[in-house]
Amino acid sequence: MSRHAVITGIGVTAPNGLGTEAYWAATLEGRSGIGPISRFDPAGYPVRVAGEVSDFTAAEHVPSRLIPQTDNWTHLGLTAAAWALDDAGADPAAFPEYEMAVVTASSSGGTEFGQREIERLWTKGPSWVGAYQSIAWFYAATTGQISIRHGMRGSCGVVCAEQAGALDAVGQARQLIRTGTRLVVTGGADASLCPYGLTAQYSSGRLSQGDDPGRAYLPFDVGAAGYVPGEGGAMLVVENAADAHARAAPVIYGEIAGYAATFDPRPGSGREPGLRRAMELALADAGLAAGGVDVVFADAAGVPELDLQEATAIRAVFGPDGVPVTAPKTMTGRLYAGGAALDLAGALLAIRDGVIPPTAGVTELAPGCDLDLVRGAAREARVGTAMVVARGYGGFNAAIVVTKTD
Repeated sequence: MSRHAVITGIGVTAPNGLGTEAYWAATLEGRSGIGPISRFDPAGYPVRVAGEVSDFTAAEHVPSRLIPQTDNWTHLGLTAAAWALDDAGADPAAFPEYEMAVVTASSSGGTEFGQREIERLWTKGPSWVGAYQSIAWFYAATTGQISIRHGMRGSCGVVCAEQAGALDAVGQARQLIRTGTRLVVTGGADASLCPYGLTAQYSSGRLSQGDDPGRAYLPFDVGAAGYVPGEGGAMLVVENAADAHARAAPVIYGEIAGYAATFDPRPGSGREPGLRRAMELALADAGLAAGGVDVVFADAAGVPELDLQEATAIRAVFGPDGVPVTAPKTMTGRLYAGGAALDLAGALLAIRDGVIPPTAGVTELAPGCDLDLVRGAAREARVGTAMVVARGYGGFNAAIVVTKTD
């Protein structure tokens, strides 16, 4: 008997909204969470704006003993996971502990925590570095803390593939459900808005130096000049469809119908990037033709060369103006491992509500990027199937197809 992986819970911690419904309302209204960096003085840095989760207070959501032991990235992930479980109506105590799993994505780990400990090392010496540095920075810290907090002792892991990581994590969650796991918490989050983290991100050469929060991140636009970094993400609860129905889950947002991942060829090889192939493989995995997709949530790098590559791939798969495309991350910044998870949450909400969120700020499409980009305002539409695509720095590509369930 086949096991279908469905998503029954969503938890969101985003720059423009804490909680799923707050985020979704802000996104549909076009309210951005991008603004001047306030976490530290950015005067000496070329990047001045970011998507900060400014209204989040860890003490209101995370057990007090964990706060000094873990990074802000883990605080955001723990909170989103708890909200996703509540949304799913899933009490972990009611599930066998070895039949619950956790697979998340991270691209930077606990950078902010690490910076504090490095500062203590440099200014006061090794004896001042706390013992929790050894675990708080680690990419799997959030997975581990979610597992411990909720007693989930099944298969646990972390995927490190930058922006593509969360889709890979969800793909692994689907595989776990297919092989017998009852429930998986999956998704991604990142929080690296500190001097150390920003310097590391800037080395990619892809960050925007724009000072205007409304114009700094313009994917597919003639004014595209890099992206704005952000923090936060989303966590999802994935279950077998039959099990979800058996326990009367409050809602089933959709099914993970198709997934694929590819890797770009060596730079300078002259070969095509792997994004188009990832989309085609995800469609094949879902058993769908391109015409069956109602919206694509784009990677939207905001770098002219990368935007052109993505637009070319989308047009090759779906045809000219063949599918509506959107990039709501223009209201949050690119959240690295949290970005694709948040897009996937948005895709499921678009299916639920029959509306495609807008892409903010973009006014004039760049040559070669003539997509049916949803701009200006949300677009009402029948959305039964959505594709989310993501690319991670270093050559990672991933695509997921989610469909409406009966």
